[in-house]
Amino acid sequence: MTPLSVAFEDIVAAQRRLQGVAHVTPVLQSRTADSQVGAQLFFKCENLQRVGAFKFRGAFNALAQFSAEQKSRGVVAYSSGNHAQAIALAAQLFETPAVIIMPADAPKIKMQATRGYGAEIVPYDRYNGDRAAIATKFTHERGLTLIPPFDHPHIIAGQGTAVKEFIEQVNALDVLVTPMGGGGLLSGTALAARALLPNCKIYGVEPEAGNDGQQSFRSGKIVSIPTPNTIADGAQTQAIGFHTFPIVKRLVDDIVTVSDAELIDAMKFFATRMKIIVEPTGCLAAAAVFTGKIPIAGKRVGVVLSGGNVDLERFAELTR
Repeated sequence: MTPLSVAFEDIVAAQRRLQGVAHVTPVLQSRTADSQVGAQLFFKCENLQRVGAFKFRGAFNALAQFSAEQKSRGVVAYSSGNHAQAIALAAQLFETPAVIIMPADAPKIKMQATRGYGAEIVPYDRYNGDRAAIATKFTHERGLTLIPPFDHPHIIAGQGTAVKEFIEQVNALDVLVTPMGGGGLLSGTALAARALLPNCKIYGVEPEAGNDGQQSFRSGKIVSIPTPNTIADGAQTQAIGFHTFPIVKRLVDDIVTVSDAELIDAMKFFATRMKIIVEPTGCLAAAAVFTGKIPIAGKRVGVVLSGGNVDLERFAELTR
């Protein structure tokens, strides 16, 4: 069996690096949600993480392993928003220059925060531009180190600390459900859960319009799709990663999808019943649980809320 590029020990090491830097995010429960689905739900609130998303974990873990020369030259990344903010803040903490390639139509709140952390933003057209090619240009011209949003061993290990921490907070879980874009969070989740809860069922959730991961998982090979049209901007990926796919394929039980309308219903539930703001992408796992896409009756279910960065105007428009 081919060895995976990330191991549980890498997550343990990442958790040590993040200690005292990343927030230990809370786990919330809702009796209303439990009664609606007939299970005991635990919500891991990474929407309350630094930069408002789990992405800070992977970004800091990656930059923490830069050499002195890499730190002096700087980092380049591409992202629709949460990875952008995470890299920008981590770079600020390490006093490292940062260039972020962002879609021109990225949520304003994400662009403003990225600039606020001191990063240089280079906009591009998400439907026609090639963000990886733009980032590669900066690596050649300025000597910057590229840290992609999900397909990097240090990113995966950092993201896995969210679920390692989650399991340490709630102990036994029968099912774990997490959002999925390129698979960084899901692959980190799978590595942590298989080490700590080997019998736990693990599910990833994508938007219906962007089910490249589901297609890849079921066909056994990486499938690429056009940039999907979905309100889940953090999951508008075209393909799962070369590092993430083998982990997901080997350790995950299934990948399911939810509609944009189901994401909006989940956003409304969290705002009205639990008094928290969760962005559309952050609601992917919850929406699948709320709509019965995953068998959970009578079980202890961990649900990762991956982020909370959404413009208030956009939130009001979607949830009115």
